[in-house]
Amino acid sequence: VSVLERQIFDFLGYQWAPILANFIHIIIVILGLFGTIQYRPRYITGYAVWLVLWVTWNVFVICFYLEAGDLSKVIYHWIHLSHQVPSPHINSSLVLLQETDLILTFNISMHRSWWMENGPGCTVTSVTPAPDWAPEDHRYITVSGCFLEYQYIEVAHSSLQIFLALAGFIYACYVVKCITEEEDSCKY
Repeated sequence: VSVLERQIFDFLGYQWAPILANFIHIIIVILGLFGTIQYRPRYITGYAVWLVLWVTWNVFVICFYLEAGDLSKVIYHWIHLSHQVPSPHINSSLVLLQETDLILTFNISMHRSWWMENGPGCTVTSVTPAPDWAPEDHRYITVSGCFLEYQYIEVAHSSLQIFLALAGFIYACYVVKCITEEEDSCKY
């Protein structure tokens, strides 16, 4: 149920990588339930293996939003101006900031997490006039007053998924053990 809730909010934010991961997770959960009902340990083992990958994905999402290690949502590019600098007080090297949290949309859209604008207590203010670089079909906004920043909401979602995956992994191992023991006792 929690992955369906997460899927809905990822769809609202056009987060394509999480949408794809959530969809695969939903399919594997259905196969795991089918394996449990039909006493098929291979399906359940496949489910357990997927849960390891699912935990890895959610750890990546947590690290991405918390900017752990080299994962950063902003890349700094140094640009050296080759033409004449108008004033000796202006440095000929500029820092260009590029937001890279578009990786979760496969860099095909400028959408971000739905929680960025719609988090608890967030106030969205349109900025006019929009800068020249802003696409015409997007609005240029500032978000302020959030009780909880969107990164922490995304981290909470991923943390819940890790907790549920660990419980599911333990359950899957137990069910495979029970089915295998039952099959072994029937052989004699």
